[in-house]
Amino acid sequence: MAAQIGLPTAAARAHEELLRYWATRRQGARLPARRDIDPGGFKRLLPTISLIDVAKDPLDFRIRLAGTELYGVYGREITGRTLGEVYASGAAEYWRVELVQVVKERRPSVGIHNLAWRGASHLSILWLRLPLASNGTDVDMILGYDAVVGLGQVSSGIRAA
Repeated sequence: MAAQIGLPTAAARAHEELLRYWATRRQGARLPARRDIDPGGFKRLLPTISLIDVAKDPLDFRIRLAGTELYGVYGREITGRTLGEVYASGAAEYWRVELVQVVKERRPSVGIHNLAWRGASHLSILWLRLPLASNGTDVDMILGYDAVVGLGQVSSGIRAA
């Protein structure tokens, strides 16, 4: 099984779709909670959706759920793992900085991250991170969407017999 490789324009459209969905779940200045999110509202994006738990004191992040195609991107299951367990130190610090910004600023963040740390410098992840808050204010979960863009295929290592 291979991760979906998309064109940057298709990835940007998918980001816009998920951002619009998230925005419809807001109530004024209140952030949506996980309970406000219905995965059926963005079903086609689910293979590369993630949910990231935000732990406080100290601030840390654990991947609660990772879509099935993220296995191909990371080459293993990442559900239940912390940033330090998923990424090499430089990539883990990159994600820590980005996720801390989402938590502190309470607003969506978007960027691009090269997969060179995984030996795939020809591929990048066009990512989107959306804050969720059970109480409408304090970010306690982050909804993520990753679109793999670039040349070639990312293989999960699983092959047909």
